[in-house]
Amino acid sequence: MSERPAKKLTILIVDDNPKNIQVAASMLSRQGYQIAFDKDGESALQHINVLKADLILLDIMMPGIDGYEVCRRLKNNPETESIPVVFLTAKTDTESIVRGFEVGGVDYITKPFNEAELLARVKTHLKLKQADSQLRAMNAAKDKFFSIIAHDLRSPFNVLITGLDRIIRYFDTLSEDEKRESLKTMRENSHNTFKLIDNLLTWSRSQIGHIACNPEIIHIHNIVNETLVLMNKNAADKNICLLSRIQDKTMVYADINMITTVIRNLVSNAVKYTTEGGTVTLSAKEIADTWEISISDSGIGIPPEYIRNLFRIDVNHSTPGTAQEQGTGLGLNLCKEFVERNSGKIGMESEVGKGSRFYFTLPKPLCTEPVYQAISAESLIPPSQEDLDKLLAFAKIGDIDAIRQKADALLQKDKQLIPFAEELRRLTKEFQIGKIRTLLNLFR
Repeated sequence: MSERPAKKLTILIVDDNPKNIQVAASMLSRQGYQIAFDKDGESALQHINVLKADLILLDIMMPGIDGYEVCRRLKNNPETESIPVVFLTAKTDTESIVRGFEVGGVDYITKPFNEAELLARVKTHLKLKQADSQLRAMNAAKDKFFSIIAHDLRSPFNVLITGLDRIIRYFDTLSEDEKRESLKTMRENSHNTFKLIDNLLTWSRSQIGHIACNPEIIHIHNIVNETLVLMNKNAADKNICLLSRIQDKTMVYADINMITTVIRNLVSNAVKYTTEGGTVTLSAKEIADTWEISISDSGIGIPPEYIRNLFRIDVNHSTPGTAQEQGTGLGLNLCKEFVERNSGKIGMESEVGKGSRFYFTLPKPLCTEPVYQAISAESLIPPSQEDLDKLLAFAKIGDIDAIRQKADALLQKDKQLIPFAEELRRLTKEFQIGKIRTLLNLFR
């Protein structure tokens, strides 16, 4: 599949002189930058909230609001404070230059423009902005990591310790029902803690670049069906109906392990925030060259003031589920990162008291040949159902080493299994986890 183009960087030019805009825009557009412009400060302040420019070239002397005031307001707005502002000026006196730095400008360029200087300064400050953004993200990730360790992991372990201490101390006086209820609480707590640790480890690996994105053609409905089977117990406990309206033809080009993580987290959240007797529905629709996958629920909904920060890692927005299930919001951060790494977008809409819909897009394959053409199924003799179940369990978590070891064991187990085991070994050498799943599902 051909590489998808990177997003063009946007530069906003603010100058009351159309000639200056034309000259600067011509120089920058030839370098591949996307150009927007405004002719006064008031228009720029209104435009920037929609545009989200990567850098602003700002004239100082303009009618109405001058460049200094525009910059001051930009830096006082949390939504725009991180956008670098480079002043355009005919003034070269020290007082004017210093004032520009005092209100938050990062640099200045004198008129008339020198093309080499303009391009060099723009390139430098865009790189600095990128480095600053990465540093902010790393700091937010660090804070989130320590917050989870300090609170979200500590609390459930305290529940486990307290529960065990109670059973041990009062073992002879507690009734069987009381013991069973305590053990049930601890079991559920353990499951939730395990899911949290699993998400935490996956997220931390992604932050340090240890999770490669290996896109391939995958059938979304296979992942959805596996997820619904896994989530069936949690849903049944709350009498929630899980429905999938995703058809076999829904194929995307993405990393199967990342998208499995996305779907599992979104379905888990939907179950968590849906009241007893509700419904969670998965569906898909074509939008141009993408598929939009939706997870809708009839749950409690999300207040509007929480929605804008829902996918931000530096904002704590986790709330208990309808059965007081605990969470950290980390799963949504993972979903956003994994969807975007697969050239997709993620979003949500919600109405308090009626439910929520989370949706994400993924690119269609450039070709639609079957995901995997194995050796004809008739020529392969599969192992026992028990062995298949073990292999599928390994495949679901992407454990290539365990699959390879199991294939080696099958080679020694029965001569009839040699073709199947050799095909499995071949796929493990190529790290084709998606094709391994397809092969195993042929014999379920």
